[in-house]
Amino acid sequence: MEPTPQRVAVVATGVIGASWAAYFLARGLDVEATDPSLDAEARLHAAVAAHWPTLERFGLATSASPGRLRFHARLEDAVAQADFVQESGPERLDFKTGLFRRMDEAAPAHAILASSSSGLAISAVQAECKHPERVVLGHPFNPPHLIPLVEVVGGERTSAQAIERAMAFYAAIGKRPIHVKREVKGHIANRLQAALWREAFHLVDEGVASVADIDTAIAHGPGLRWAVMGPFMNLHLSGGAGGIEHVLAHLGGPIEDWWKDLGAPSMTEELKQKVAEGVAAELGARRVAELEVARDMLLLDLIRAKADTGRLD
Repeated sequence: MEPTPQRVAVVATGVIGASWAAYFLARGLDVEATDPSLDAEARLHAAVAAHWPTLERFGLATSASPGRLRFHARLEDAVAQADFVQESGPERLDFKTGLFRRMDEAAPAHAILASSSSGLAISAVQAECKHPERVVLGHPFNPPHLIPLVEVVGGERTSAQAIERAMAFYAAIGKRPIHVKREVKGHIANRLQAALWREAFHLVDEGVASVADIDTAIAHGPGLRWAVMGPFMNLHLSGGAGGIEHVLAHLGGPIEDWWKDLGAPSMTEELKQKVAEGVAAELGARRVAELEVARDMLLLDLIRAKADTGRLD
């Protein structure tokens, strides 16, 4: 059994990579970062500093410190001593295959190489690696420093051991990893989001409801329950003593009828404009930065409250 990684390389430090770096530091890990972009090092340090108050509120590991971050100009130097590599570069297959080939050549033999990709198949990403068995997908839900979910997917040549080690590492640092058993576009969470977005856009397109009312319907309706537990468990609880069997026996047919009536809108310029105008009207004079802070603080309280109950996992 491999020990829990203590040194993580963060490759590409944009929004997702910087969020990962801050989280790894908060868990008391050493972080070796790299990004070829202009001023990437300064922007990374600024991002970590911006995330740190939230992470302090969440609770830091005893050894946590932004001082454990080191930045490298060369990719090979960043991964040379890493136990685990988290890559968050551009979503271009040609770029990622080349990047993973280089990481595979430079990283220690025991290191797991994980990609944050939200849409690329890990089988394609690992194609040029000499050791594809250690390449996995570790897709976070944005922002990684706050949201626990990580989707772990193996490619055609990924070993079962690599998947187990990635799952164990993410769990050890406080994440909630799930194993996606086969490669599908968008993995799991993004597919579920996309299903909701499709119907939301359809309802706006058809003039059924305003953008603001659709947001209200979710944020002050099922979204509250979904934040506590998932769709199947919520269905089970709605069935009373009979549970999900009772729900499906009585509502299975109507649910299927609703499915048949759901829309399949096209992302036309007209629809884009209608949604953008609706969001602007809903936003009003409020500032996006203020909403982000309020959202993140509430999410943090919710995550901590769920953990404290010990009954909702």
